[in-house]
Amino acid sequence: MITVVTGGSRGIGAAVVRKFAQAGHQVYFLYRSSHQQAQALCRETGAVAIQADVADEASVQAAFSRIPSVDTLICNAGIAHYGLISDISSAEWDRLFAVNVKGVYHCVRAALPHFLHNQAGNLITVSSMWGQAGASCEAAYSATKGAVIALTKSLAKELAPSGVRVNCIAPGVIQTQMLSNLSSQDLQALSEQTPLGRLGTPEEVADAMVFLASEAARFITGQVLSLDGGFLL
Repeated sequence: MITVVTGGSRGIGAAVVRKFAQAGHQVYFLYRSSHQQAQALCRETGAVAIQADVADEASVQAAFSRIPSVDTLICNAGIAHYGLISDISSAEWDRLFAVNVKGVYHCVRAALPHFLHNQAGNLITVSSMWGQAGASCEAAYSATKGAVIALTKSLAKELAPSGVRVNCIAPGVIQTQMLSNLSSQDLQALSEQTPLGRLGTPEEVADAMVFLASEAARFITGQVLSLDGGFLL
């Protein structure tokens, strides 16, 4: 089984690479700039790293030309932005949509010939609980992640006749570098707001993806799986 992970060099993506490699998959992962982390992950897991910018169609096509086939595609690459809607520039807005939404489109288009040839496949996208509920001061990010959910549901309907399952993970507050701008007090407050009383881990997100890509999930498609410790309840 060949699994492709975007944004695979760190955070949730690196945990996904590790989990799928441990499950016996041949893993290819795309990364944009974290070269040293990518190479270290390759040595650790036996995965293959390919440098690419998911926002650039030519870059994505060149990356996928190096991958012999695709059984599972995990669209994890994403960026965030925190600030008032009145303060975000048009360029910043466009960059978020280019990476978080158009990046998914580019990668799906690149993997699609493999899915159609095999008449089988798994596509897993990554949204956010803010894509479900919206977040103050994260309007652009929330909008991109809401778009990912809509795209997931549409693709699930479109690709089901070709044997392709499409599902989405919507993480809550996960312990990654995306939280680096938050103070310890902020993190404690988020933990207290979570019914399970703690933040999530990248490994927990990766475990859910391994399940969605497995035969145990063979009748699951078009779903958004919330991994937020009950935050949105």
